[in-house]
Amino acid sequence: MNIGKGLIIISAVALVISGCGSSKKTEVSASSYKPTLEVSAEVKGDSATLTLITDLKLSKEHYDQVRKEGEGHVHLSFDKGEKEILTQPVKVYEHLSKGQHEVKVSLHNNDHTPYDVSKTVTFEVK
Repeated sequence: MNIGKGLIIISAVALVISGCGSSKKTEVSASSYKPTLEVSAEVKGDSATLTLITDLKLSKEHYDQVRKEGEGHVHLSFDKGEKEILTQPVKVYEHLSKGQHEVKVSLHNNDHTPYDVSKTVTFEVK
């Protein structure tokens, strides 16, 4: 009777341990994707064209929907102002005042959770 209980306990522990190991591997691989991001600004007169280069698929059709790895959109903050959403790689700012300007760019999943990838670009309108 004691041998039977011992085998049952050992079997249960082995099953729990093997199950935990496989779920950890799944979690690590699912959250390990980190997109690349490069940002540049070209100033002409009182306009600035912001260009993004990223391997993230910018998705207008899945914006504000369920998370899908490798897909999402961009959050922009111009001169520390309100957040803007961008689903294309180019943004033009027109009729800018003279002086220094700053745009913070960050990549987000379709559901708005961040990829923790961001860049800040500064430029001057003369």
